[in-house]
Amino acid sequence: MLVHTVYFWLQPELTPAQRADFRRGVESLGQIKSVDQVFVGTPAPTPKRPIIDDTYAVGLTVICRDLAAHDAYQADPIHLAFIERFKSYWTRVQIYDAA
Repeated sequence: MLVHTVYFWLQPELTPAQRADFRRGVESLGQIKSVDQVFVGTPAPTPKRPIIDDTYAVGLTVICRDLAAHDAYQADPIHLAFIERFKSYWTRVQIYDAA
């Protein structure tokens, strides 16, 4: 199994409609055939602690069965279209992959 986790920091001037559109775009990544599960969320209202980074706007976790499925996800037209459409929406992206 491979867990692909992505955090997005969005442009502060995005409107609520643009933020909602972005979230729908992130959720659309679950349509990619090589993906087993997708989870999308925003920072949880957990108590503040020095080790928690809640400065991101949207988090994405993609579960793939293996590295080959992850690689297929990366090259999928849905994923590539998402990046092309929304890359101007974010100021930073941080990715963590675990196997």
